[in-house]
Amino acid sequence: MSNYLIIYSTVDGQTRAICEAIKAVVVNAGEQVELVSLAQANALSQAGRLADFDKILIGASIRYGKHRPQLFEFITQYQIELERAKSGFFTVNVVARKPEKNTPDTNPYMQKFLTLTKWQPKLLGVFAGKIDYPKYRTIDRVMIRFIMWMTKGPTDTSGTYEFTDWNKVDEFAKGFLALK
Repeated sequence: MSNYLIIYSTVDGQTRAICEAIKAVVVNAGEQVELVSLAQANALSQAGRLADFDKILIGASIRYGKHRPQLFEFITQYQIELERAKSGFFTVNVVARKPEKNTPDTNPYMQKFLTLTKWQPKLLGVFAGKIDYPKYRTIDRVMIRFIMWMTKGPTDTSGTYEFTDWNKVDEFAKGFLALK
């Protein structure tokens, strides 16, 4: 039996929801899983606990075209531990709603991530996220609506639009389980 760690960096919660779905697949396979936020992962790391995990997965969302700076700080600080484990990374972004931008090879945010870090995860994934206009602050609602207008996405600010392909998440989780 392996010991799994799943870390999420999220702004609005969709990345955490995806991590919870991945955790469910791993738990159903009889494995031990700890699901933590990036801040909690920092505390685990500082306590020297990253070595306790055989497999580590990080999921991170995009907001305004960028992953959070804390993600890169964590990866830089704990790169040796991440590479020692069987590790994976996935990004969540609304651009991935487009079929031509929903794979690690075609998603611009994944490609940018890979150029900004020296970490080489063994498993990569890209998932489309969710737009929840009613939940956003006014400035975010206006900015995201403008971005959606430019990219021919949904602009009705009274709506919530989930683009996540949960079957794809399930397949990725199985790939994480099989990671060697």
